Amino acid sequence: VQLQASGGGLVHPGESLRLSCTASEDIFTYNGMGWFRQSPGKEREVVAFARNGGGAEYSDSVKGRFTFSENGAENTMYLQMNNLKPEDTAVYFCNLRRSRGWGNVKDYWGQGTQVTVSS
Repeated sequence: VQLQASGGGLVHPGESLRLSCTASEDIFTYNGMGWFRQSPGKEREVVAFARNGGGAEYSDSVKGRFTFSENGAENTMYLQMNNLKPEDTAVYFCNLRRSRGWGNVKDYWGQGTQVTVSS
């Protein structure tokens, strides 16, 4: 599968962005989907993730500000980011996950899109 992410950019604190990620195949054939982010010098962390068609779970740092959604007809997932803060600055990666049994998973990643929040 190929994942193409877009929508990042440079914004001021308090502003909004919407990230999009389009897959080359049906996203609902996967066991999980979501968004992660990585800042310089830090490990990649989950932002929002939905398992097996259920509702998304969010990291505490973005809860109430970010919203995950998907459009199965377009094989696209979104991340609406409101009230952005400087600490949200990171490269954002979309993800599809397939379970392989026995606790093993296979992750597929988009290329990343830069989000910079600065005054």
